[in-house]
Amino acid sequence: MAFLAALSRRERIPELMDDPGLDPREHRRALAGLARINRFSGSIAVLWKPVLRFAREHPAKPLRLLDVATGSGDVPIGLWQKAKAAGIPLSVEGCDISPTAIESARSNAEAAGTRANFFDHDVLGEPLPGGFDIVTCSLFLHHLGSDDALTLLKRMAAAGSLVLVNDLARSRFIFLAVWLACHGLSASPVVRYDGPASVRSAFSPSEARSSAEQAGLNGASVRRRFPCRFLLEWRKP
Repeated sequence: MAFLAALSRRERIPELMDDPGLDPREHRRALAGLARINRFSGSIAVLWKPVLRFAREHPAKPLRLLDVATGSGDVPIGLWQKAKAAGIPLSVEGCDISPTAIESARSNAEAAGTRANFFDHDVLGEPLPGGFDIVTCSLFLHHLGSDDALTLLKRMAAAGSLVLVNDLARSRFIFLAVWLACHGLSASPVVRYDGPASVRSAFSPSEARSSAEQAGLNGASVRRRFPCRFLLEWRKP
């Protein structure tokens, strides 16, 4: 692992999950593995705190949330469940470019008894639908080149009032932690390859903040979240 010394700079690594020719069975297996890792790493909790804070600032308003590149839908499903338990009116939707992911998300929502709408959408190909209060994105930013990352952030900001981007940070410790988590929590070869590759492709918090500023999300905050994440948060003025 001599390349660990090079983690001071971003190195984009193509991921198997991004291959449109990926076998749907392997894709679904990988999505399930990623959902398991999200639960283990507290991904939903990272987003829930600012969602709850926003909801408390708008107590009389039913809120709409859109999760971009939703994968298996585990994040919006988990946020809906937390909101329901807290007595907060929150409707959730999720979009993804992959029909396999949307099929999995719909199935998972039905199994969990969650009211959610999932739809096909290429966020880099066309703008997001508007009118949302909160727009979230988890573990997608690192898949993108610098220009596409700006497009994503601009379109999320145009679609909602609160933008939350939850992603991996980049460091030697995080690389090792993610490698162990992917091998310990999933037997999917896609997850085991893509997880460590994701860290090498990840933005540092300072790079993510710079991208947000370039995208016009002035005043965005980027804070580390234990153990391996950062949260980019921006509110429309």
